[in-house]
Formats: sequence, structure tokens, C-alpha cells
Amino acid sequence: MTSPPLTPLADSLPASVPFVGPEALERASGTIFKARLGANESVFGPSPKAIAAMAKAASEVWQYGDPESHGLRHALAAHHSVTPENIMVGEGIDGLLGYLVRLYVEQGTAVVTSAGAYPTFNYHVAGFGGELHMVPYRDDHEDPDALLAMAKETNARLIYFANPDNPMGSWHDAVAVQRMIDAVPDDCLLILDEAYIELAPDGTAPALDMNNPNVVRMRTFSKGHGMAGARVGYALGEAENIRAFNKIRNHFGMSRISQAGALAALNDQDYLSDVCTKVAASRDRIAEIARENGLTPLPSATNFVTVDCGKDGDYARKVLAGLLAQGIFVRMPFVAPQDRAIRVSCGTPADMDLLADALPQALKAAG
Repeated sequence: MTSPPLTPLADSLPASVPFVGPEALERASGTIFKARLGANESVFGPSPKAIAAMAKAASEVWQYGDPESHGLRHALAAHHSVTPENIMVGEGIDGLLGYLVRLYVEQGTAVVTSAGAYPTFNYHVAGFGGELHMVPYRDDHEDPDALLAMAKETNARLIYFANPDNPMGSWHDAVAVQRMIDAVPDDCLLILDEAYIELAPDGTAPALDMNNPNVVRMRTFSKGHGMAGARVGYALGEAENIRAFNKIRNHFGMSRISQAGALAALNDQDYLSDVCTKVAASRDRIAEIARENGLTPLPSATNFVTVDCGKDGDYARKVLAGLLAQGIFVRMPFVAPQDRAIRVSCGTPADMDLLADALPQALKAAG
């Protein structure tokens, strides 16, 4: 017996995932990481109120989640002073990116992104047969002017731009981002990924404009709110663009537990403020550890710090391997010249002490 053939497009794709998870690395090594500082999770966890809400919702998990995420959407609308029609809740930004790509990309559709930017977006584009056009970073920042120029040159349907950026932690101010929004070509959609926006300085995000059909903005509960495992993200955009998600999304993709936790987290802004303070302190400590070892920490508006190891990608990979060997999970940018760096997520004071102990040994092993 033979199985039915895959589509030619699916058959051409690698059976891989954009990221190797820390769990897979632990299974391969047979050891548990001492410090989990590679996935940009919040080790500070979610609000206690969110934990309590999720615990209560667990007893109701025999019920499907509300397919409209009604309560959460309306609370988010009130929080952002927009209408519920301007918000779509989904399975993290990753899930929403997949839906957007499905809506706008077919075989050969031109899509623009930065070389070395968030790879899950590229994964979705490849999965629908889109043609990726990449521009380099400029001074370790994504380059809005180059992205726009490439979009015009290729007649792109989508532009992906993250502010603040992963993996470099860099950011542009609201004036620069608004200038980019205003310059998006007709018949093109800017996907503005603002996953780290709660952790960024004031003046990073331009004002929300829900009448602009050429931009969709992405937010998440995975970073500042500490709910990466719950998979809750949301899109903000013009009502017709948001309504289009209903054509193809998984209407039962959001669990009751996740919806309840996100709603409680949103209503605990004091806890979020406290986490932002802890993240800022951890960023400072990572930078201090880097300088103590002769490395250069890059400015960051996120819950991680990218550390320039001062040489090339091969050297940075040796440093990363040295940290992994000591039970410190970190990651690194994967495209040159940004791959000269490692990327360290913020952690507790105990995590930082482990990093401080391990980094000199990793540098020594790297030669």
C-alpha cells in the first residue's frame, strides 16, 4: 500500500521547526538546564491573579473556549480605546502570523522581511509558497527605509517589521515607525510585530490608528505578562482586515484556561509594571556581566540582551556551546554579521549569578 502524495509545495519543504526547543536540547544532552535564558520567556511568571483565574478555569476545561474570545476582546478594546471589531485574539503571534500569511500569500507572492529577523514568519511564508525578499540590518537595527524600498521594487503584498526587534533587542522611536507606516505602498500590508512593546521605553509605539488598512499590529501575553505557554496573542487593525481572520482561523483555537488567564493578567497592570522593573534590573546585570568579561552588550528594549562577542559567528557559536555545556541555555542571531553575538534572556538574580560564573569559562573554552 502507498500513501497519497503530498502536494508539490509541501513535498518541497523541510520537515523542521524554526527553533530547537530547550526541552529537545535537554533530551539530547541528558541533563536539565540550570538557567533557562534562551527563549525570551519571563522567568518572573504571570500575575498571581492570572494563575488563580487559570486554576479556576481548569475545572471548566470540559467546555470549549469561547470561539469569539468575547470577554478578552472587549477588555482589550477598552484597554486600548478601540472597538472590539479592531481586535482578533489568536494562538500567540505565531498563530496570527500564520493566518495573515494564509490570507494574503499564494504561490509566488512577494513578501519582504529583514535577513535574520523572526524566522517563524518566514516559515509561514514558505509554507504557502510565497517568495521572500530580505534586506540586511543597518547598525544592528531593522531598516525601515530598505524594507519599504524592497516592497516597492518587488510589489510586495506583506512587509514584516518588528519593533522592538528580536534577535537584536534594538528599536526605533514612534516617529520613525509612524513615518514607515505612512509610506507603506498601496495594496501592501505592514505587519508590525510589537511583542516586546510593554518592555520598551515610552515613545516607542506610535498612536493606534484603526482606520489605516495598510497596517496590522501584533501584541502578545507571552513576554511582559509571562504567559508564553498559554499561547495568547492579538492583532490590532482596521475592522475589515480583522474581520478577514474569521474566514480561515481555527475558531476553537483558544482554550478557556488561556482566555481566563489573559483577561486576569490584563486587569493586573501593577504586576506588569513590577515585572518591567525586574526586567530592567536584569538587563543591567547582563550588561554588567558582559562588560566584566570584555564583551559589548547592545542596548535593549526587550526582555533580553544581545551581547557582541567581538569576533565572528564561529567564535560566538563556541561561546554559546560553552554556556550550554555548563547548563546555561542561551541562543544567538543566526545571520551574519549579527551572528557575532549571543542573546541572553533576562532572569532572576540567581540566574544572573549562574551566568556570571559560566561566561568566563565559556570564553576560555572558545579560545
